[in-house]
Amino acid sequence: MSETREKLLEVQDLTVTFGSRRHPFTAVDGVSFDIYKGETFGLVGESGSGKTTIGRAIIRVNPVSGGAIKYDGEVISGKVSRQTDRRVIRNIQMVFQDPMASLNERAKVDYIVSEGLYSIHKHMPEAERKERVAKALSDVGLLPEFASRFPHEFSGGQRQRIGIARALIMEPQFIVADEPISALDVSIRAQVLNLMSQLQKERGLTYLFIAHDLSVVRYISDRIAVIYRGKLMELAGSEQLFAHPLHPYTRALLSAIPMPDPVSERKKKLIVYDPTQHGYTEADPPLWEELEPGHFVRGSRRELDGYRKVLEADS
Repeated sequence: MSETREKLLEVQDLTVTFGSRRHPFTAVDGVSFDIYKGETFGLVGESGSGKTTIGRAIIRVNPVSGGAIKYDGEVISGKVSRQTDRRVIRNIQMVFQDPMASLNERAKVDYIVSEGLYSIHKHMPEAERKERVAKALSDVGLLPEFASRFPHEFSGGQRQRIGIARALIMEPQFIVADEPISALDVSIRAQVLNLMSQLQKERGLTYLFIAHDLSVVRYISDRIAVIYRGKLMELAGSEQLFAHPLHPYTRALLSAIPMPDPVSERKKKLIVYDPTQHGYTEADPPLWEELEPGHFVRGSRRELDGYRKVLEADS
């Protein structure tokens, strides 16, 4: 990844905690990464790793306890002006995981898709609003006449397309896609991924793509960050990560990817990640270092030296 590319989003030492002061729970612990304009940045980890919390912190749903989030050079975390808040709403949108739960069952598609317009463009003429809804629906492969129907009349894949249309109508630059295909049938997943890739090319969109499945993220992402219990373990270019997975947790996630060949699937060995295997001490704490251009890994000095030897042997 060339450093000359323009940073759109910067996450700097981000910490998010929940619960009371006496019993705090740290969901995200000192996470830092940049997302460049026009790329898809994959964030992968198991349930409860903090990936959705990061996505919700970016769209200002989850308050930030420490660190900062910058969008286009401007801090958007913490207390911001009303003008900045409106800019975030307009430029950053989210596509949610469950298309069944994220759409209001009592509202027609017309209202669901244009909900954001009501808050940003209060005095928009009705004819223009309807035209925008029709265009957003047709952009995601749905008929404009679907606007008069209710969500329960659609399949899961169609509902997710409605969710994408709801994000697109705001003409955002950046979309947080939180597990957008995990609730869909396998046959529909590729359609939604292809749609997202096509829209990215047409509109110059930037994505944060959150998932627990590395094979899906490889298909759509330029770079991938692996997160475990609120901390980043590894970050690299998509193919770089698959060619040289260094952190034991990354290797464990890769070992869980199903293989299409039944014989290979039976023979493969699952790697179980044990966080106690590192044996970190105060004298040898974990560090976050770039071991090759664009490839960052978390590990102690001893582990990082070992990872460097692996890379040298493979090169």
